[in-house]
Amino acid sequence: MKPLFALAIFFTLSCDAQTTSGPLEITESTQASDLVPELVTDELSNPWGMAFLPDGKILVTEKAGTIVLIENGKVINKEVSGGPQSTTRGQGGLLDIELHPDFESNKWVYFTFASAEGEGDGAMTALSRAKWNGSSFDNHEVLYKGSPNTRAGQHFGSRIAFDAQNHVYFSIGDRGNRDVNPQDITRDGGKVYRLNDDGSIPSDNPFVNTANAKTAIYSYGHRNPQGLATNPATGDIWEHEHGPQGGDEVNIIGKGKNYGWPVITYGENYGGGAITDKTAMEGMQQPVTYWVPSIAPCGMAFVQNAKYAGWDGDLIVGSLKFSYLVRCVIENDKVVRQEKIAEGIGRVRNVEMGNDGYLYVGVEGKGLYRLVQK
Repeated sequence: MKPLFALAIFFTLSCDAQTTSGPLEITESTQASDLVPELVTDELSNPWGMAFLPDGKILVTEKAGTIVLIENGKVINKEVSGGPQSTTRGQGGLLDIELHPDFESNKWVYFTFASAEGEGDGAMTALSRAKWNGSSFDNHEVLYKGSPNTRAGQHFGSRIAFDAQNHVYFSIGDRGNRDVNPQDITRDGGKVYRLNDDGSIPSDNPFVNTANAKTAIYSYGHRNPQGLATNPATGDIWEHEHGPQGGDEVNIIGKGKNYGWPVITYGENYGGGAITDKTAMEGMQQPVTYWVPSIAPCGMAFVQNAKYAGWDGDLIVGSLKFSYLVRCVIENDKVVRQEKIAEGIGRVRNVEMGNDGYLYVGVEGKGLYRLVQK
């Protein structure tokens, strides 16, 4: 059998899965030479998440556990108080940060992080929120805590997104327990979750009437989702996740849908060897696009109200492995072209649209950049 990483085929399924458009060749961008990364600040170590406040300041989460406040390119507070108390464990730590859609009136800010609280040794991903008072946080409260804790160091996820009804979505990776967690809706891990903004369970969540199910689950069969973003054109929640060796995916998240890990995958075991001989099955979703070999995706953003001509509506994905961004050109929920931008920028941990129309990029060991025209 040919190794999975050598496959370059397109599938159109007759079942309920969408059509995949990957893998596509990632080409050189025709505009890449006109864009340069401009350093905002190098006073960051591992900038995992970022949120842009209406007054122009930026809140950045450092994986090691601190929240940094930036104003006009300068760090004005290296340890903003009142946020979550995270545990640093392997790939886990203080992870994403996101403003509530009605932040200007309610001041709620949401976080995901590795937490040691609760059942078992080790840690598991949690979602919380706190109120921003202009310089720090008040009224911090945990809204959801995955269980049980595990001493595994991998696959915490995690990103946060909101839909038009102010439901909050967040992701938790399979925590390295691939053969148990992702396909079992009675267990946390390998899922995308959906809550009301106060942490309560929406009455129309897909598994609210399923015995023993984790009723916060919205979709399942995920490996390690480190990208989550709302498509402003459609309102859909898009997700990307790390494959093993090959098989990184971009998905549109659907209510109660199964995304297949590890029953189906376009990847293989690290070091070679098939995980499964299946890349598609009835009742399991196909990705919108996937990458073979892996680009190690982390962070994603839809371009909107941008200063980049013709890019609005495109999806930007960071690559940890290859130190660039991928511009995915979207047409009718399909990726029709992929281009490299910001080559050599470093290990991309996150990418977001700023309030000023520029893309901001968090880079491990280097700091925060924005992409500007020469």
